[in-house]
Amino acid sequence: MDGDRRQWRQCLLAGAVFAVCMAGTTLPTPLYGLYQEKFGFSELTVTVVYAVYAFAVIGVLVLAGNASDAVGRRPVLWTGLACAAGSAVCFLCASGLGWLYAGRVLSGFSAGLFTGAATVFVMELAPHGGTSRATFVATAANMGGLGCGPLLAGLLAQYAPWPLYLPFWVHLALVAGSAAVLAGLPETVRERRPLSTVRPQRLRLPAQVRAVFGPAAIASFVGFALFGVFTSVSPAFLAESLGVHDPAVSGLVVALAFFASTAGQLAVGRVGVRRSLPLGCAGLLAGLALLAGALRWDLLALVVLSALVGGVGQGMAFRGALSAVAGVSPPHQRAAVISTLFVVAYTGISLPVIGVGVLTGPLGLEGAGLVFIACMAVLVSAAALYLLRRPVPTPAPEP
Repeated sequence: MDGDRRQWRQCLLAGAVFAVCMAGTTLPTPLYGLYQEKFGFSELTVTVVYAVYAFAVIGVLVLAGNASDAVGRRPVLWTGLACAAGSAVCFLCASGLGWLYAGRVLSGFSAGLFTGAATVFVMELAPHGGTSRATFVATAANMGGLGCGPLLAGLLAQYAPWPLYLPFWVHLALVAGSAAVLAGLPETVRERRPLSTVRPQRLRLPAQVRAVFGPAAIASFVGFALFGVFTSVSPAFLAESLGVHDPAVSGLVVALAFFASTAGQLAVGRVGVRRSLPLGCAGLLAGLALLAGALRWDLLALVVLSALVGGVGQGMAFRGALSAVAGVSPPHQRAAVISTLFVVAYTGISLPVIGVGVLTGPLGLEGAGLVFIACMAVLVSAAALYLLRRPVPTPAPEP
């Protein structure tokens, strides 16, 4: 019993380290308006600054996503924390746009290193038979950390001095504490190999996976695209269309989407994978409709509802997609297939977001948002209809 408690404590501490790293990736979200005022760049530039993060994540997932299997979990996580600290330093030193790009790239490196390694680390530290609970700890740490970033930065920017500096000093302190916590956790990889043995992961899609992968990937793409627009464009919409210039409010709206995603992922355990994907698609469609209404009628209440409903839909769809794809993948190719799904998902928070930025010039923020919503609605509707006609198979129960 004491051994189980110690292992759960280690599992939760690893989850806290995971959350701190992910919080840093969304920390600048409510501050982009202040950077626009300081450096005088356009809304397109905001979306590009945001999107380079996703490209960095994809690069790390493909090139070094399996590095922790070779060199161990802790060295990879320490490297991720170092990248997170470097990102904070870039924002603290920001005297021009180049610093913001560098900060976002380093932030993407940290997220790419943590996404796989920290998830597995949390699960490996849990006691025997605790896989399901440990998976939720990892999920909550990931999405909860993403939600805490804009909430923390927004509150500090609104109610404390030095809005472009204090959030990153606080995060640096949290990263330092996380490094100390990580030093006290045991390494879970017993047989380690040199870093030179790590090879880029080949993205694989076996024939038996393709029928499930298509709708799962579309749902993941749309869900991450919705989050991408929320985290890059919603602060500007709140300021320009609704007259909300309070960073705490914009940070809270973005945070609600991530917290709702955590709730949606938790709900998958109740409704089952077979139903969670189509239900998640329905939630995404409803979230998109609410966002369209918010853009059309300039209503803050609809923005909040869109964050909550779309977040729950994203959580259900993405966890359902991961479970469904993993369930039909051959064991020896499962990691490569899941990496492919993550690449599709992170593409969703880069290309569509840049597209919104490009269209903002000729169409304005509202018009660009409505075009984005229409495109995403077509995609998620097609995935939902396919899933209703051909439901995903129920995965085998955990051992």
